[in-house]
Parts: sequence; C-alpha cells; structure tokens
Amino acid sequence: MATPAFTIRVFGIYLLGLGAILIVAPGVLLRLFGMPPPEEIWIHVVGMLVAVLGFYYVRAAAAGLSAFFAWTVPVRLSVPAFFAAFVALLSAPPMLLLFGLVDAAAAVWTWRALRATRS
Repeated sequence: MATPAFTIRVFGIYLLGLGAILIVAPGVLLRLFGMPPPEEIWIHVVGMLVAVLGFYYVRAAAAGLSAFFAWTVPVRLSVPAFFAAFVALLSAPPMLLLFGLVDAAAAVWTWRALRATRS
C-alpha cells in the first residue's frame, strides 16, 4: 500500500500539471471535455492557483507533514459537492464533475493510506 506522503505527492504532481495546462493552454484541455475555450483571463489565474496548491502538496509530502495530509481529505472530498452545485445552480458544464471525481478518488486514497499507518 502507498504511504500517505506518496498519495499527497502524486496528487501534487497532478495539480502542478493541471495548473500548467490551465496557465499555458487552457483551451486545449477544456475542448477535450467539451467545454468552450476561455475568453477571459480567469482560467489562467485559476491555473496559477492550482499550480501553487500543487507546489504545497509536493513540498508537504517531502516534509512528511502528516497533519496536512489529514487536513486535505475532507476538503478534497467536498470538491465534488461544490462542482455538483455549480452544475445544478450555476449552469456549469457537467464535465466539471470529472475533475471533482479525481479529487474525491485521491482523497479516499490518502485516507486509506493514513488509516493503514495507524493500524
């Protein structure tokens, strides 16, 4: 089984990659998911924020910050609920839910790794 730090490192690398794509070429990624290409700067700003979060995840994993690992689980599990609300209430594209599923799956992976280290 993976260690909690490994799960956080992998998720951080995912965030770094996603952030880089959203900064440099957001239209490419959004078109893959059937979303219209962006016309405003905000998607690039979101990409920068995602990349910054990815950096924190990678550094926290390297430092072995187990409290941080645990803090991330409920927050990442909440992402699909937020995205579902955005889809239902704000007419966001339903494909947004796929990104939420990645967060939830990674959170469950971290939670299981944390639980295994306590046994």
